[in-house]
Amino acid sequence: MHRVTRTAVIANALLVLLLAAWAAPCAAAGVQLDGLTWPEVRDALRGGSTTILIPVGGTEQNGPHMALGKHNVRVGRLAERIATQLGHTLVAPVVAYVPEAAGHMRFPGTISVSGEAFSGIVTGAARSLRQHGFRDIVLLGDSGDYQPLLRQVSERLNREWAGSGVRVHYVAAYYQAATTGYAQLLQEAGFTPAQIGPHAGLADTSLMLAVDASLVHGDRLAEASPQTGVTGDPSRASVALGQKGVDLIIEKTVAAIRQSLAPTR
Repeated sequence: MHRVTRTAVIANALLVLLLAAWAAPCAAAGVQLDGLTWPEVRDALRGGSTTILIPVGGTEQNGPHMALGKHNVRVGRLAERIATQLGHTLVAPVVAYVPEAAGHMRFPGTISVSGEAFSGIVTGAARSLRQHGFRDIVLLGDSGDYQPLLRQVSERLNREWAGSGVRVHYVAAYYQAATTGYAQLLQEAGFTPAQIGPHAGLADTSLMLAVDASLVHGDRLAEASPQTGVTGDPSRASVALGQKGVDLIIEKTVAAIRQSLAPTR
């Protein structure tokens, strides 16, 4: 009888430890909305996490060396780091379906939607988040074609919600840092605009290497050319160069969001 009791105690202790280990990740819920349960979102809102980022990416060709999901992965990962630095901020799922340039549609895998459909998705997401108690909804776009649409959505909703205490913030600083700001940094390091390139060249590829190197095929860099969807030269891309861009984007975006939120805090 004593042996059975002792065995039962040990078994119960092991069960408690296993349950604690299983529950630990749930207790330490992160900032990604996708990874939370609805009670966790409710509790986060009650605890003051009333700011949420809507990251916008895009599914498009990025040359023979880089995955179609470049924008989606990049904006999702950077939004998480931006939210962590801001504090009391969550990150909505990435909007992956966006209007794409006609040139990209020549390459298999690119997905494009109309501007009306895109604006409807972003608007619907913002309305949903407002309904649940988020007070500051921040739009971050990783690609260029839809930036004016993001601005229009924010302006329209802010007019509609005037006086409600809820605001939509279109933060252009994110895209500006990822493009012109990063390009300037690379030029100061000795690279030419032709090398840097606006699409899938040195800048884009370096950023992807720093965010998720598994999405870059180093053995295909030699195939990069305008004919294969690349504008720029990715051959000298590196994690180190990409990290400089990542740091710049996060720094500029966090500062811009804080400035935008300041009047309501």
